[in-house]
This record gives sequence, C-alpha cells and structure tokens, in this order.
Amino acid sequence: MTASETVATDSDSITVFVSYARGDQKRVQPLIAALERQGFNVWWDGLLEGGDAFLPTTEAALESADAVVVLWTKTSIASHWVRDEATVGRDRKRLVPLSLDGSMPPLGFRQFQVIDLRKWRGAPDASEIGRVAKAVAAVSGQALPATGKAGAHKFGANLSRREAILAGLVLTAAGGGFAVWKWGGNGSAAAEDSVAVLPFDNLSGDPAQAYFSDGLSEEIRLGLSRNEGLRVLAPMSAGKAAENFKDVPAIAAALGAAYVLRGSVRRSGDTLRIAAELLHGKTGSPEWSDQFDRTMTDIFALQGEIAGSVADVLSAQLAGGSSNQTSKSEMGGTRSVRAYDAYLRGNAYYALRSGEAAYRAALKQYDAALAIDINYAKAHAARARVITVITNSYAQAEEFKARYDEAVASAKRAVAIAPTLAIAQTTLGFVLVQGKLDLRGARTPYEKSYRLGKGDATVQLLYAAYAAEMGWQDKALTAINRAVQLDPLNPATHRAQAFVHYCARRYDDVIAACKKAIVLNPRLDKAHGYWGDALLQKGQAVEAQAVFEKEPDQMTRLTGLAIVRDKQGDSAGAEASLAALVKAFGDGSTYQQAQILAQWGKTEEAMQKLILARQIGDVGLAYAGTDPMLDPLRELPAFSSLLKDLGFG
Repeated sequence: MTASETVATDSDSITVFVSYARGDQKRVQPLIAALERQGFNVWWDGLLEGGDAFLPTTEAALESADAVVVLWTKTSIASHWVRDEATVGRDRKRLVPLSLDGSMPPLGFRQFQVIDLRKWRGAPDASEIGRVAKAVAAVSGQALPATGKAGAHKFGANLSRREAILAGLVLTAAGGGFAVWKWGGNGSAAAEDSVAVLPFDNLSGDPAQAYFSDGLSEEIRLGLSRNEGLRVLAPMSAGKAAENFKDVPAIAAALGAAYVLRGSVRRSGDTLRIAAELLHGKTGSPEWSDQFDRTMTDIFALQGEIAGSVADVLSAQLAGGSSNQTSKSEMGGTRSVRAYDAYLRGNAYYALRSGEAAYRAALKQYDAALAIDINYAKAHAARARVITVITNSYAQAEEFKARYDEAVASAKRAVAIAPTLAIAQTTLGFVLVQGKLDLRGARTPYEKSYRLGKGDATVQLLYAAYAAEMGWQDKALTAINRAVQLDPLNPATHRAQAFVHYCARRYDDVIAACKKAIVLNPRLDKAHGYWGDALLQKGQAVEAQAVFEKEPDQMTRLTGLAIVRDKQGDSAGAEASLAALVKAFGDGSTYQQAQILAQWGKTEEAMQKLILARQIGDVGLAYAGTDPMLDPLRELPAFSSLLKDLGFG
C-alpha cells in the first residue's frame, strides 16, 4: 500500500454507537468509559458537546456503526430519538439492548434479550461489561479487541484530551504553565510569519450547525494560505491544539505559531453573527478583532473580508507581506449559498472517515452542490476524491473501470474550471495513480499542485508521496518537510514523512518519524509497518518482529511477519503468515505477495506476482520503483520492463 493510499484508510476497530436519553447522561458516562477500555471506538453525542466540529449529524455515525448499544430506562423509553436510533440498530441487525434500571424495552424491541445493568456499579472489568462486550462483538461479526486500550474515536478527527495526555503530547509543568514536545527538539521560537486558524465556535445552540462554523473557518484559512508571505497551519493540527489547550500561548506553542485567529458563529436562519480576533501567540493579546452581523448572502464577501483584514494586520508587521486576495470564483468556489452549504455538509461527512455510509453521504452532498452550481470546481474535486475512496475500499472488481473513469472525469472537470486551484490538480494526480496507475499522466497535475499549493499541507503531503515513489528524493523531502511544518500535530503527516525517508533508504529517519506518529495516535495504521520495515533493512529482525506484531493493519502486519519470520529461519511461521494473507485478501494482496516472495529469494515467483498485479491494476505497483523489498528483482530484465511500462524512469 502506498503512502497516498493511507490518507483515507480507516481503523479496523469495532465501532459502537451509544443511544440514551439526555437525562441519563451521568449514568451513561461510566459505561462509555468501560466500552472504550474494552478497545471499542465509541460514538455518543457528548462528542458533539465536546466541540467535535466534524460531526454535523448523528446519521452517518449511526448508519456506519458496527453495533448500536441502546440504554433503556424509564426516561429513554419515552424518547423519540432513542426509539428512532434503536429502530435503525434493529433494522441493521446491530442492536445491543441494555437496561439501566430494570425497565422493559417498548413494544417492537422486546424480542431481543436485554442485558441487565441494575447491579453494575461502574467497574470497567465487571462481568456485566464482559457480557456487553461479547454481545457487541457478536452483532458486529468481529473478534473482541484486546482490552485495556482506550478507543481512538474513529468517528472524530481529533484526539480526546485524555488520549493526548496518555500519548505524551501534553506535559503539565509546575506553576500552571505548559511544556510542549517540539518535534525538532531545539525549542526554537515560532516563525513570525506563522498563523493558526482555530475552528470557529458554534454558538447556534444546535450541534448540527457545527459543520458550518468549521467550514467558515476553513475557508478563511484557505484565503490566508494563498498569501505566500504567510505560513498558515493546517486545520487538523490547529483543531487538536485547540482541543487540548485552553489558553492561546499554549496553543501557539504547541503549533509553533506566532499568531492565532479564533472566532465564533451564531446562525439563525439566514442571519449570521460572526466574531473574530487575531491574537499574539506569546502573550495572547489581541492584534485585531471585529464583529459582523450579516445575512447568508454576504457569506462569501465576509470570508474574504476577514482573511483580508488579518492578512493586512500581519503584512504590516512582516517585510514584503501583502494580502494577495484572489476572487472566490477564480479559486474554484461558488456564488450559490445553497451549493456552498451542501459542499460544507459533504466535507463534514467525509471528515468522519467512519465507513462507506459516511462516504456515500458525502458524495450525495457534493452531487447536490453540483446540481445547483455545475461549475463549482471544489465540489468536482471533492467528488472525485470520495468516489476514489469508495471504489478503493468497497467496490467490486467489475465496478472499478466505470467508477475510476467517473472519478477522473470529475477531477478533470475541476481542473478545467479552476486550473490554479491546487487541490484540484492534486486530486487529478491522486486519482490517475490510484484509479489508473497512470504515473506518467499524474506528473503534470502533481507538479502544478506543488507550485500552487505551497501553503496547503495536504497538497504537499500527497506530492511528497508521489515524488518519493518516483525516486525524486530531494523534491519529496522538501515537500514533506513543508507539510510537517504546516501540520505538526497530524499523525498521518509524520507517517508520510516516514514513507518518504523509507523510499530514500534513510532508515533511522523512518524510525524517528514513526515514533512521532505513534505518540500522536498509538492506534495509527501503517506506522508500525514502516518502522518494522526499516528495522528489517537494518538487519534487526528480532526487533522488527516485535514492532510488526503491534501493527493494527492486518495486511501490513502479515506481510511483515511473513518476511521477518523467514529471516529468522522460521519457515513454517513464514508460510503460515503468507497463507493467512492470501486467505484474508486473495488477489487484493498480490503486490504484498510479490514483496514476500522477493525477500524469500523466490525471484521468478515474485516476478509472476507483479505481472499479475499489473493485469489486475494493483495500485501497490506505484511503489515498485523505490520499494526496498523488491531490490532482489532489480537486475531482472522483466522487472526493468515492468517499471518502464508503469512510467518510472
């Protein structure tokens, strides 16, 4: 699997949706904590209250959950919301009913055996919790996860404060101050041209409106990022810092930002009240603030006005700065409020990364935006990305060609409408590689995106992965270092950095980047895999096996174990790992089978697997040009021909 593929992958953990009545919240929270301790990813509406701006509605979470745990009480029986959620769980055959006070479920739900929690006193290892865990695993059709590991909240993009503390992201110092782990370790001051745009607070009184306030702050961030005189931090890192720290100096220190922009949105129908303030990172003192009372029809002008005001304030303090505003239509936007609203909703669903239902909900919203404004380039690009993710993860082989053709067509339409929109060019390159294995065709859009999107961490990350695969080490390193500067608290960025170093055979740097990624998210997939690969290349097979065994992604884990066990002379164990890989993934693991066979010294068999991978369009081949695992094949004429056919060199 390539680095660019890992941008949209999901955890394999069991996801649990908890339905309860608001009046029972205090009684429900210990149960949620116990389920997380069992290793489940738990969604509950407290995540919305906690400021998770990526959740516009519970619908996608409910539809994509592996299990729906319903807490029946005298209060919840009367709740229409709980009944509706229980109905979805029942109809999806994912229902796990519990009773907190001995209440019987209402009519329509009494055919299910209810787990009685009346005597449970909150102990996370009590027998009642064991019964609940087994019931959840049973309805999900999956094995119980290892216990003792807090859930990673797959439904949200941010780490919880507890997880961040446990991971070592936050260290509390004496006297109420903060000591933040700085990636470089040199404690250098923040660059004076750096600004973090925090997710704007949703003050509408309706958690379902969070998508709008979050989308507004992101549009302002994008407006600022077009100013080449500013370094604007990516939204993932800004969101994490805002969640884990409450005062501006601590947020700024965590991000290495000289300035912080924060704000709030109160929306009532078509009326908006937006407050924004630019604060100095070290002192928290205001540099600029304003409040705006507008209607929805003014939203586009308002975004530009806020971004322009902030840029002007910063430009006055930076040599050579300029506001450098660009029209929204030029940058692939829309003038339709309805299309814009649908696009933001689509982004919120996509950010859930909670499975097929959420991705399809995102696609529906992007289609709705385009039905209103067919020339909305950002919506075309987003549509192409989500179709690619759905096809990669959920489509049948016979659907691939039509689906990928559709994704490429959407990406090309985005580029045609807005050729200077960096994310449109990136999307075209991404889709051409992921859907078509067209490495040659991807070069032009990727190169354009790299030049246009120097302030966009995602653009830089995906270009770095492509450049690393193509063997352009210096370009890849420059791009990934820029991505890390823009998005320092995003574990996926450090994982991509590990991939770039691995392609260049910088194995000590691979391990360092993997460790940073894992500190930020101990459950991140592929990070242990790259770490184990690096140890293997360093000749440390015993250490590599221990790391591979911690890898949550099954395909990556089995591939690594098949190789490392052979290195240690455990032929039976190596063969068993390969057999398990083939059984679990079939031809979907053809490229990984070739890696294993090459490392086993079975070069001809490995070559045959690569030829098969080419025939079926295995996207792992995008990595063949620089993959150290295929080094035993590099002198074979057939391998050289394959690389030439793929577009390497």
